Amino acid sequence: MTRLICTLALAAILGTKAEAQEINATVKIITPQLQRTDRKVFDVLENTLREWMNNTKWTDDVYEPQERIKCTFTITIEQEVGENGFDGKLAVQSTRPVFGSSYDSPLLSHQDNDLGFTYDQFQQIDFARDNIDNNLTAVLAFYIYTIIGLDNDSFSLNGGDPQYLLAQQILNNIPPNITARYPGWRAPDGGKNRNRYWLNENLLNPRVKPLRAAFYNYHRKGLDIINADPEKARTTILAGLEEIEKVNVVYFNCMIVQTFTVTKRDELVEMWKQGQRPQRERVVQILIKIDPANTPRYREIGV
Repeated sequence: MTRLICTLALAAILGTKAEAQEINATVKIITPQLQRTDRKVFDVLENTLREWMNNTKWTDDVYEPQERIKCTFTITIEQEVGENGFDGKLAVQSTRPVFGSSYDSPLLSHQDNDLGFTYDQFQQIDFARDNIDNNLTAVLAFYIYTIIGLDNDSFSLNGGDPQYLLAQQILNNIPPNITARYPGWRAPDGGKNRNRYWLNENLLNPRVKPLRAAFYNYHRKGLDIINADPEKARTTILAGLEEIEKVNVVYFNCMIVQTFTVTKRDELVEMWKQGQRPQRERVVQILIKIDPANTPRYREIGV
């Protein structure tokens, strides 16, 4: 990964080694319909989860403090179940800085509608991939590895493989008592190929490799040079979109294409309002084809 190579080189020169954790997470818990549980319980949980996420070393990679990945986890509690059970949803966002600018580009914007867990106030939060006994921490760890993987993919070709495999290990180690109570971990859950299982399957599927290569080129050879050479950057990004269009053909309706368009929709529209007319026409054509439900939004690019 380009940024980590630079960090390692600097550490070697200085004779030191950076040990900062990988993520800089914000945690929010929204409780619009609580009837029995004191809101203070979730204030404690917010702080506990944030400290757990940000103080855990998730990989062996070397990060400087300023390189930590900005991400947000927003939990919405929709129902109280029994004494200490809760059902709701989880919104996950992560970003990546664009070289030579103050802009942070979104890497993931995803909502998981199948979050359920039990929690007692002041309960210890822990997680082990080979001994999973808590659905909440398993779900959060799964997305943390996915976030780190996507970040790595944006800096080096297929750089996220190790983290996607760790996320897959979580999937494989979820015990039956959790999968029976909490959906989202198995292929049939939800019935629309839109859950944690399919997100991970897509990221590791050979048919999706061209999308991941496009994801790397989009960021490293596109956005990172767009201020210095906007035409070259847009040409590279358009080529990447054409590869994603091909993935959508060979793996029709795969979740990762939808995830890409949800995450990048606004960025693409604003970016291509400034592009050359022939390129804009092609971009609009591709985006409408892979994300037809949002045709009016893409037409804002103008042709």
